[in-house]
Amino acid sequence: MQLPFFFEENIPDSSSFTLSEETSRHIVLVLRMNEGEKLLITNGRGEIFTSSLLSANKKSAKVEVINNSIIPGRTNKIIIGISLIKSKNRFEWFLEKATEIGVSEIIPLICDRTEKQQFRHDRMKNILISAMLQSEQAWLPVLHQPLKYQNIIQEANFKNKYIAHCLKDQKKLLPSDLTVDGDQLILIGPEGDFTNDEIKDAIINKFIPLSLGETRLRTETAGLVAAILFSNNKNHPRS
Repeated sequence: MQLPFFFEENIPDSSSFTLSEETSRHIVLVLRMNEGEKLLITNGRGEIFTSSLLSANKKSAKVEVINNSIIPGRTNKIIIGISLIKSKNRFEWFLEKATEIGVSEIIPLICDRTEKQQFRHDRMKNILISAMLQSEQAWLPVLHQPLKYQNIIQEANFKNKYIAHCLKDQKKLLPSDLTVDGDQLILIGPEGDFTNDEIKDAIINKFIPLSLGETRLRTETAGLVAAILFSNNKNHPRS
C-alpha cells in the first residue's frame, strides 16, 4: 500500500520534528492516522523522508525519521515564462499540469496585451504543492512573482531561449526527438499574442522564434504543449 505523501517546506536536520498545523490536521482529522503509522514527507527540494508518526496531535503532530532519500533533479531545467490570463481557472490548470510534467520554474509575465494582472502567489503555490504530491514528485517548481516582459527579455541569461508566437514569420518547429543541452526558457504570450514589437525585441535579444504546431492555441494550452515538448527532450535525464 502506498504511504501517504506530505509536503513540509522547512524540515530540520533532526531525527524527529513537528509538522505544520495544516499537515497535522490533515493527518489526524482527515486520514485519522495513529501513532506508529508511516508516512512520506518531502521538502520539495528533492528529499523524501520516510517517517513514523510519534504523536497524533491535530495542531502539532510529531514524526520520527526512519530514513531519507534524495531524488535527482533535472540536468537541464525547463523554465516557462507565461502571460497571466483573464481566467483564473485556466491559469491554475496550467500550473497544475506543468507541475505534473516536471517543469522546473514558472515565470508569470505581464505583456503589452496582458489583461489580468492580479496574482495570489500563496494560492498558486498551494496548487503546485498539491500537483507535486498527487504526481508523487519531490521537486516543487519555483513560482516567481509576475515579471514585466521587457525585464525578462533583457535580463534572461539562459543557454537556450525561445519565444512561441502566432505570426507567420519563419519559426523553428521542434522535432519529436529534440536534443537540447542546457537550461531552456520558453516564453508564451497572452490572449491576442505578443505584439510585433515584443517579438522583434525578443529576437534582437537572441530568442529563437518557436512554432508549437499548425493550430492556434490558447495561452495555457501553448504553455502545456511547450512543457511536454521540452520534457520529452532526450537530453533531459535526471542528474
